[in-house]
Order: sequence, then C-alpha cells, then structure tokens
Amino acid sequence: MTQPKSVVEVSAKDLQGPGVVFCPNPKMPLWSNHPRVFIDLSHGGEGQCAYCGTAYRLKAGEVLPAGH
Repeated sequence: MTQPKSVVEVSAKDLQGPGVVFCPNPKMPLWSNHPRVFIDLSHGGEGQCAYCGTAYRLKAGEVLPAGH
C-alpha cells in the first residue's frame, strides 16, 4: 500500500456488509466523489481506496462480526 492521504477509523457498526466499507464515505465532501469502491477490512482490519488513497481501519478494540 502507498502512504494514505487520510485515515478513517470505523467501528463495526459502520460496516456495510461482513467486513466491508465503501469509499467515498458519507462524510466526504461532494466535490471529492468518485465511483463507489467497496473495501474489504476482513484481512487485518484495514484497507485502502484505489481511487483517492484514503485508508480505512477498524478502531482499536473493534471486532468484525462473525461471517456466515
């Protein structure tokens, strides 16, 4: 991974599916939108957007819900 532009810490309740978040996230300004990218956090609790470089990681102490 390259150095992220910013880091967004997420909690388990922010996930959109089993271990997945999307970018751009709802808190990002409209001008910075790009196509929606789903980022898998189930491997190590972090991932990075290929479009904008934003890194997403689980907050300290957060645990991913058990998968199916």
